[in-house]
Amino acid sequence: MIVAGFGLRGAATLASLRALLGETQIDALAVVADKASHPALIGLAAIMAKPLLPIALADLAVERAQTPAPHQPHRYGNTSVAEAAALAAAGPMAVLIHPRIIAADGTATMALAQGPET
Repeated sequence: MIVAGFGLRGAATLASLRALLGETQIDALAVVADKASHPALIGLAAIMAKPLLPIALADLAVERAQTPAPHQPHRYGNTSVAEAAALAAAGPMAVLIHPRIIAADGTATMALAQGPET
C-alpha cells in the first residue's frame, strides 16, 4: 500500500496538492487529523476516489520521519508532518519511499510511504 502524506497550510489549493502528487499512483492520502477537513485535501481525495486517513497527533510516526521541519508548529514534532503521516497511515512496517517535497507556492508538503499490501 502506498500512502501520500500531506502537510498543509490554510492557503493550500487543490492545484498545489495535485502538482505535488503528479502522476503518482497511491492507495490513500494521510494528514494530521486537525487538517483533515481542509477543502483542497477533501477535494483531492474525492477526485482520486481514494480514502483520506486522518492521523491523530499522538499517532504520527515522528520518530521514523527523516526530514527536519524546524518551522512547523511544535505540536507536530520536529520532523516532517507529511512523512510522519504517511508512515503512520501505511503501518508499523512502512518505509519512506519519497521524502518530503514542498509545493512551488510553499503552502503544502507531501511524502510517500509504502507499507505491506493488505
